[in-house]
Amino acid sequence: MNVFDPFMHLQNVIVVGLGGTGSQVARSLARMIFDMRRARLHTPAVVFIDPDVVEEKNVGRQMFATGDVGQNKSRVLARRFNQALGLEIAAVDQPLDARRHLERHSNLVIGCVDNHDARRELAKAEAIWLDAGNHFDSGQVCIGNSADREILLRHLDGDQGRYRHLPSPALLFPQLLEPEAQPVPQPNLSCADLVARGDQHLLINDLVACVVAGYIYKLLHRQPVTTFVSYVSVDGLSVRSLPICRAELLPYLQA
Repeated sequence: MNVFDPFMHLQNVIVVGLGGTGSQVARSLARMIFDMRRARLHTPAVVFIDPDVVEEKNVGRQMFATGDVGQNKSRVLARRFNQALGLEIAAVDQPLDARRHLERHSNLVIGCVDNHDARRELAKAEAIWLDAGNHFDSGQVCIGNSADREILLRHLDGDQGRYRHLPSPALLFPQLLEPEAQPVPQPNLSCADLVARGDQHLLINDLVACVVAGYIYKLLHRQPVTTFVSYVSVDGLSVRSLPICRAELLPYLQA
């Protein structure tokens, strides 16, 4: 069994984007930190980053209530989990700026954003990048820490079953950094807009967030991470994860 072993002691976990998927991920992460503290385990610092404010359309579809409308998403959730669980989650109510907001080392950065500009900033992080994205009733979760194709190709077979480097989400799916093609001019739509229009399944964010939380749990508890991308489907009620090995990695690294 091959495993991802970046030889990194996580000091910071940063969730970027607190919308449909991100707010659910934030909830799971807060529960993990609380549980680890109760077990007297080391816990990293946690930061939520999102410049958006809660809108009426977010209520019920994301982790927000009517009383949260008009308030910053990251601050609402940080305050809620801090008060409920006795945590010290920090909140940043500004757009992600990799130079200002991300430490250079010992980070797990979780991207739950729906625009290419934010992902371009995520791609600058010198960290483990765990990224989530979705369509109408399907989505993907991927994890990686290197955008250097040459290094990745040299280590395609790992070292005695251990892989120090995995391709970053931007290398797996380059289109994540590009604007989405829109044949008919229309404003950028959030997940909440798509759900309201019937263009996105109500439960897809929940399923994607659950898979993200599974990866986070393994990393925080130093359990073997044996897959690098997971495809999920609400319609099929399925999760298909690709194992870390030459045969699965190589197709994503060929130009």
